[in-house]
Amino acid sequence: MDERSNRWLLPPLLALLFLLIVYQYVSPACPGAACPRRPSASAARRGGGPAEREEEEEAAALPQLAAKFPFARGELCRRVRFDMRGRDVIVFLHIQKTGGTTFGRHLVRNIHLEQPCYCRAGQKKCACHRPGGDKDTWLFSRFSTGWSCGLHADWTELTSCVPAAMERRGCAGNRTLR
Repeated sequence: MDERSNRWLLPPLLALLFLLIVYQYVSPACPGAACPRRPSASAARRGGGPAEREEEEEAAALPQLAAKFPFARGELCRRVRFDMRGRDVIVFLHIQKTGGTTFGRHLVRNIHLEQPCYCRAGQKKCACHRPGGDKDTWLFSRFSTGWSCGLHADWTELTSCVPAAMERRGCAGNRTLR
């Protein structure tokens, strides 16, 4: 085949590939009678017929997914007091590919505080000092202290590294890690 015939085949092949991709996203997830149908709004108002009740019974017979991490309601709804003026420190655990970089930036740039973090133009790190203080910080993150415990430090590394890193920075006092 020469170059001219290759140029002629490319547009139809690209169009076919595009149509296959579109069909994949537009086609129903389970074809035919395999998919359970939702009752129409009018059938739901009038209680549905025998066919709708049968479908509901089949759906109820399907195995229910169990919670993978069954946290108690008390653990999920607990309130933790954070004393920015005292000795409390927020340690930001950055988990890759979860939006942590964006969230970390918002922590230092967009939170309305009595004394907001001071960020210089062109600098990645910001100074997040406590109100009334000029050295002690209330935030331990890559955007406030840098990579003090290493690149993408995990929970274990942070729990062993943060107290020593805070002492090196000259932040006085014992801190309880939570």
